[in-house]
Amino acid sequence: MASRKGEFGEPVVLDVEGFDVRVSSPQRVYFAARGETKLDLVNYYLSVGDGIVRALRERPCMLHRFPDGVSGPKVHQKRLPRGAPPWVETVRLHFPRYGLHADELCVTRLADVAWAVQMSTVEFHPWNSRRADTEKPDEWRIDLDPMPDAPFSRVRRAAQVTHEVLDELGAVGWPKTSGGSGLHVYVRIAPDHGFGDVRRAALAFAREVERRLPDDVTTTWWRKDRDPGAVFIDYNQNARDHTIAAAYSVRGNATGTVSTPIRWDEVDDVEPRELTIATVPARFAALGDLHAGIDDAVFDLAPLLEWADRDEAQGALPPPEPEDDTGRP
Repeated sequence: MASRKGEFGEPVVLDVEGFDVRVSSPQRVYFAARGETKLDLVNYYLSVGDGIVRALRERPCMLHRFPDGVSGPKVHQKRLPRGAPPWVETVRLHFPRYGLHADELCVTRLADVAWAVQMSTVEFHPWNSRRADTEKPDEWRIDLDPMPDAPFSRVRRAAQVTHEVLDELGAVGWPKTSGGSGLHVYVRIAPDHGFGDVRRAALAFAREVERRLPDDVTTTWWRKDRDPGAVFIDYNQNARDHTIAAAYSVRGNATGTVSTPIRWDEVDDVEPRELTIATVPARFAALGDLHAGIDDAVFDLAPLLEWADRDEAQGALPPPEPEDDTGRP
């Protein structure tokens, strides 16, 4: 909905590490629960600058934009919005299904994030590969996604067993809340494999967690066939062009929850609904970026690919090709 000039305040210009970012309609309310505005959202991202830039750096990034605030319609934006200043960088992606290309935002500095928020971006959804080779992921994502009847206690148990298996593999996992009802764990990997192999490895890992928690966890492919009280380990988040909210990304809900890095010893007590744009800045100021060391803990997927080979030799089916649920570029 178009606004009258000045209806939501006069534009302000912010100096973001030497780059001017103009924020229009700064007083438009984006989050109804507490009344935070577009400018509040910009300032939130500035407050967690090192963390959000680390999470997005050099990655193709899809934007979830809310031009009228989160109570209004959402726009899934793959192509860089028009009007970008010359210093905003992009990465070109090919979408074979449609025979099309798209130039997506490629964050290299905090000003890129602030400009994207000026363009009404609330959520940042990066790829798990980087611009240097977009076809070779360097991030394995473990998405603990509860089905509708699953209590959060089951998500906590699934996270603890995930940690247990990662420790046995010698892999370092970096947990975070999803900003919704689940938890995510990221593992940095060497960019030596394509999306298909990373997804096979992710499924093999998920099956091992399922073996240890058969009453709590599922890897069942079709949603209609899953136990509604189970936690689905969504290995499909490692498929090409499937993305989830970055660490420190705000989510598009009335309270402005944040996908927040946590320590493993917080898993049993964390209350994701309490981690919002109102509370995370102070947490970040006190703790810093809890994912700061992720690039120094690189895991080799070879053991998991051996597990995948073993499972398939014993009759387990490889994962079918995921549906393209992100729309045309």
